Amino acid sequence: MDLTALRRDYRQARLDEADLLAEPMQQFRAWFEQALASGLDEPYAMTLATVSGDQRPAARIVLLRGFDERGFAFFTNFDSRKGHELAAAPHAALLFYWAPLERQVRIEGVVARVPDADSDDYFAKRPRGSCIGAWASPQSQVIPDRDWLRQRVDAFDAEHGDTVPRPDNWGGYRLIPDYYEFWQGRESRLHDRLVYRMDGDAWRTERLAP
Repeated sequence: MDLTALRRDYRQARLDEADLLAEPMQQFRAWFEQALASGLDEPYAMTLATVSGDQRPAARIVLLRGFDERGFAFFTNFDSRKGHELAAAPHAALLFYWAPLERQVRIEGVVARVPDADSDDYFAKRPRGSCIGAWASPQSQVIPDRDWLRQRVDAFDAEHGDTVPRPDNWGGYRLIPDYYEFWQGRESRLHDRLVYRMDGDAWRTERLAP
């Protein structure tokens, strides 16, 4: 299979320094709202990259479940691979890729667990099946087969009533950003890459070569 001829040129928009809002969270919100309004499928899906204690990187798709001046929140099993990696090295990177808009946003920073009350609040909003799944699945661990998982789902489904409590090993994280990159695709691969970096108590903006 020859992939060398598969390419597209990006011509939808441009991103100039004069376009940037004063705060990167404001800029993210503006782009995120445009992604939502455009009808993209799951614009809140993001790549989360972590690194293990022995410096081995890993990436996976997770869902953004809230963002504000405190950072970007997502939820998972604390005993999963990413949970162990964040415990060993609490820094991570996020990547949003909105292909129809020819845009990417890269965000980096330190990660901390959200308060238990926030995890409880979000867990209570999940569909019951997802709540049972959080109890049944020993995320990232080797399991015998699908039937074994289904038996655990059935057992926890029978154990819990309409209200399913949050497991102790499940909850939220928040990435507290110190770096943002807003990428707008341009023709001839001369993309716009504008960056916010935390410099003391203020954000500094820069342009990167494509």
